[in-house]
Amino acid sequence: MRKKKVSGGSTLRKPLVKWGWFFLGPVLLAFSIGFVWPFIQGIYLSFCEFRLISDTTFVGFENYIEVFKDGSFLHSFWYTALFAITSLVIINVLSFMVAYALTQGIKGSNLFRTVFFMPNLIGGIVLGYIWSMIFDGILSKWDTSILLESKWGFWGLIILLCWQQIGYMMIIYIAGLQSVSEDMLEAARIDGASQGQTLFNVIIPNVMPSITICTFLSLTNGFKLFDQNLALTAGQPYIIQEGGTVIKTTEMLALNIYNTFYGQSASAQGVAQAKAVVFFILVAGLGLMQLAFTRKREVQQ
Repeated sequence: MRKKKVSGGSTLRKPLVKWGWFFLGPVLLAFSIGFVWPFIQGIYLSFCEFRLISDTTFVGFENYIEVFKDGSFLHSFWYTALFAITSLVIINVLSFMVAYALTQGIKGSNLFRTVFFMPNLIGGIVLGYIWSMIFDGILSKWDTSILLESKWGFWGLIILLCWQQIGYMMIIYIAGLQSVSEDMLEAARIDGASQGQTLFNVIIPNVMPSITICTFLSLTNGFKLFDQNLALTAGQPYIIQEGGTVIKTTEMLALNIYNTFYGQSASAQGVAQAKAVVFFILVAGLGLMQLAFTRKREVQQ
C-alpha cells in the first residue's frame, strides 16, 4: 500500500515566509537607515577631515595617529577602565546580596524590590544634577567641592551609578535565584551542606546566566557612561600639561569624544570620529571577551 505525500507543511510554509518578510522588512529597513548606514558612514569619516559631511578630505590614518597622541584621550581611557572595573565589582556584589536577601522570604520583599528599582527610572542628567547638589552639600563642611578634587569626582560617579544600577541588576539576579531547582537545594540540605556551601557550590553556579548578563551590562554601561558624567562633574577639575594640553581629570571616554567634536575646532571632528571608532572596538571587544569567559562557567541544567 503506497503512502500518500503530505504537502500541507510546504503549503503552510509559503504564506508564513511571505508574511514574515512583510513584518520583518520595515524593521530591517529602519535598522539599516538608522544604524547600519550611519555606522558605515562614521567609519569612512574617521579617515577624513571635514566640517560638513558633504565637504570631506580623505587623510588616511592621520586622525587615528592623532587619537593616540592625544594625552586627554589616553587619560580618559585609563580613567574609564578603572571606573568600569570598580563599578562592575561593586554593582554586581551589592545587587546579588540584595537579591539573595529578598528571596529568603522576608516580609515586605515586594516593597523593597520596588524601592531598590525606582532609581533606575530616573534619567541620567537628572540624577547627575541631584547628586551634584547632595555632594556639594556634604563636602561644603570640609570647604571643598566635587569639582575641585578628582578623587571626589571618581567616587561620586561610582556612588551615582551604583545607586541607579543596583536595583536593575537586582531584578535579573532575583529571576536567576528563583530559577534554581528546589530539588538541588533540598539535596544540599540532606547532604548536610551549610548555607555558605549551598550558596557557593549550588546557587552561584546555577545563577551564572544571570551573572553573565549583569556583568555584561555593568561593564558596557561603565564604559559608555556619558550623561551622568556630564551633569555631575563635566570632567572637572582640569590640569594643563607643559605642551598646553588640557586634561580633564574626571572626563570619561564618551565625554572626551563629545568635547573633541563640539568643543574644539572643526578640523578636530575627524579626530573625534576616529576616537568614536576606537571606542566602539574597545567596548565591543571587551564585551565579547567577557561573554565568552563567563558563558564557559554556566551550568547546563
